[in-house]
Amino acid sequence: MPLTHVGMCLVNANLFYLIYTMKQAYITVSPSDAGRRVDALVPDKYPDFSRSQVQKAIRLGQVRVNGGSAKPSLLLAEGDRIEIDIPEPARLEAIAQDIPLDILYEDEWVAVINKPAGMVVHPACGNYTGTLVNALLHHCTNLSGIGGVIRPGIVHRLDKGTSGVLVAAKNDKAHRSLSIQFREHTVTRKYKALVFGALPSDSGTVQSLIGRHVSDRKKMSTQTKHGRDATTHWRVLETFQGVSLVEAELETGRTHQVRVHLSSMNHPVVGDVLYGADKKIKQIASKRILDLLRAVKRPLLHAYHLTFCHPDTGAPLTFEVPLPPDFADMLSQLRLWHA
Repeated sequence: MPLTHVGMCLVNANLFYLIYTMKQAYITVSPSDAGRRVDALVPDKYPDFSRSQVQKAIRLGQVRVNGGSAKPSLLLAEGDRIEIDIPEPARLEAIAQDIPLDILYEDEWVAVINKPAGMVVHPACGNYTGTLVNALLHHCTNLSGIGGVIRPGIVHRLDKGTSGVLVAAKNDKAHRSLSIQFREHTVTRKYKALVFGALPSDSGTVQSLIGRHVSDRKKMSTQTKHGRDATTHWRVLETFQGVSLVEAELETGRTHQVRVHLSSMNHPVVGDVLYGADKKIKQIASKRILDLLRAVKRPLLHAYHLTFCHPDTGAPLTFEVPLPPDFADMLSQLRLWHA
């Protein structure tokens, strides 16, 4: 099969060769990557694939090592040749809907949006319409196809209940660039969260594995043997009676990371019943604050800051968005009673 592109990339200071054809990619394992699992190496070198996608592709025979089938746990040796089948771009099938968007920045490469709480990022079971993707398809004439028919343009996500700034890719080159930035942890993401209790110090760091909860598949957990490394830096911004306002900066970007890490510290996010807020609210002594917190219908978590490099120019772009009304009103009342 004729080659259409040959590339040499530098990731994590490990030199490797990635050769693209129209339908396949090849990785030659470098000395520094010898001994790694195939299902861990491929998503590191080819950010368009998640680890779960690679594992599924291996089982389907779409990822081969030295021309033969492999298990996801196969340990690689120097010089091993990994062959990856790349699916043809799929036709976008999520429907376009005329839904208002708060667009902070847009050009032919990216769109930066201030997502409201309550909006799902992309269609999934139970949420096939009314998502950010549906709105983007109406607003944009083009989006990256790498995310597939359901997630066009989506490089990273915010949970349904989380508000704040999010970037979408408008072409495949932009998607690849942003994917690498997120994977290499060069993107700056900061959140504000209202949490239960007084934290043990002014600032700190949580480092753990995060993986699927052993018994509740809707949850993620730090109590796992098969999770992925996750790091969250936090600092206290304000303290009130029974709750604290904290800033959380992500070094990694795992599913539910801020919520899981704060809950693991015994300080779940106010309104986050999935991670223990329903138990913590019973410990609030003040009836006024208790009534105020009981009215919260979603996790008070807001992605207020995002910095990344433009996929074409390389220039850093920074965006900050204010707290949404429900979060801001909550703080105003807490400050009034705390004064």
